[in-house]
Formats: sequence, C-alpha cells, structure tokens
Amino acid sequence: MAGNDTKQAVIEYPSELPELLKLSDLEIAHELSFLAAAKLFEIGRLSSGKAARLAGMSRMAFLRELDRIDVPAINLRDEQIEAEIRAARELAG
Repeated sequence: MAGNDTKQAVIEYPSELPELLKLSDLEIAHELSFLAAAKLFEIGRLSSGKAARLAGMSRMAFLRELDRIDVPAINLRDEQIEAEIRAARELAG
C-alpha cells in the first residue's frame, strides 16, 4: 500500500449477485473492497488510514462509512479502554 506498489486480488462471485444486491459490477467491486478493509480494521489488523487506502477512500469517508455496517470508528481493545479510564481518573484527581 506504500506509494504505487500495489497488488491485485480477484474474487469470484455468482453472476446474479449484482442484481440480487441491486448494485452494478463496479459497485460490487467497491463494496467488497470496503467490506474487506472494514473487517481488517475492525479486528485490528489495519489502521483506519491503511484500511481507507485499501478501500480506495479518504480516511474520513472510510470512518463515516463504517457506521453503515455497524463497525465502531473508534476501535479500542479492552486494555486500551481500561488504560484510558485510569488516565482520565488520575487527571480528575
């Protein structure tokens, strides 16, 4: 994903899928890219910036679009949440 050094993946799908989803072939390709990027972001394998690049979107557009598929834009692990809570409590006194 760095620079212009890219690779391509091919995903086979049933020919009736675009009609079933009411999407064009191009829209299916964009949707599959977005969904793959969103899942990799959700499980913590990619940052939001790298996932956005994979999806071919700006970072802000990617983060906004996550809501459509119920993926939180803020993706903290339990340990990170606990650390943030502890830090906030310490600041509050």
